Amino acid sequence: MQISKGIQIKDLALFIENSKTLILGDIHLGYEEALNKQGIMVPRFQFKDIMEKVEKIINEVKPSTIILNGDIKHEFGHISEQEWRDILQLIDYLNKNCSELVLVKGNHDKITKVIAAKRDMETVDHYSVDGIYVCHGDFIPTDLEFHSSKLVVIGHEHPAVSLKEGERVEKYKCFLKGKYNDKELIVMPSLNPLTEGTDILQEEILSPFLEQDLGSFEVFIVSDEVYQFGKLKELMEK
Repeated sequence: MQISKGIQIKDLALFIENSKTLILGDIHLGYEEALNKQGIMVPRFQFKDIMEKVEKIINEVKPSTIILNGDIKHEFGHISEQEWRDILQLIDYLNKNCSELVLVKGNHDKITKVIAAKRDMETVDHYSVDGIYVCHGDFIPTDLEFHSSKLVVIGHEHPAVSLKEGERVEKYKCFLKGKYNDKELIVMPSLNPLTEGTDILQEEILSPFLEQDLGSFEVFIVSDEVYQFGKLKELMEK
C-alpha cells in the first residue's frame, strides 16, 4: 500500500520506489536474552521469524539500498552474546542482498559501532535519499539536511493501536503519517515481534516528534494485510 507518493508499505517496512531503498526499523536484536535475564522465559525463535520476514520483503522488492533505522540491538550498556551473533548474521545477509547497507543509530545503539566495525562498517546519525530524511526519532536533528527536507521517516515510537470488538481487545502495529512543522512525517513500527509498541490512543508518547496533537495523523494498521484506518481522531472518538 502507498503511504506517500513513491513510498510503499511492505509488511512492517517501507520501500522508496525511485531509489529502490528499503527501510527497516527497531529490530531490537537480543531482546529475548534480555528478557530471560529478567526471569521472563520467552523462547528464542524471534530472530528466525525476523529473518524470514526480512527475506520475504527483500525477495519482493529487490532493494539497492537497505537502511536499518535505529535500535538494531536491545541492551544499552553492553553487548550480549545473542546480539553479537544475531547482528553479525543479519549484517552479512543484508550485505549480500543490496549494494549499500546503512546503519542509523538509535538510542539503544550507543555501542553498536563496535559490532559494525567487525564488518568494516560505521553507524550514522541519519541518512538522506531522494530528499527523504531518515533518522531514529529519539531527538530532533539540527543539521541543514534535516531543515531542508520535506519528508522525514522515524522509528523509536513503535506505534500501535488497540481495537475492541465486544469483550475482545487486539493490539496492532501501525504506521502513522502526519506533519512535523512544515514536513511530512512517517512513523514506522518495530520489526521485532516481541515489541508490541506504544498504544498511541492511551499510552505516553516517547518521540519528541510526536509531542503534538496527533488527531490529524493517518493510521495504517498492519495485520495479514495493510489497512488504512483514517485519521487517529476518528479512532479516538470510537
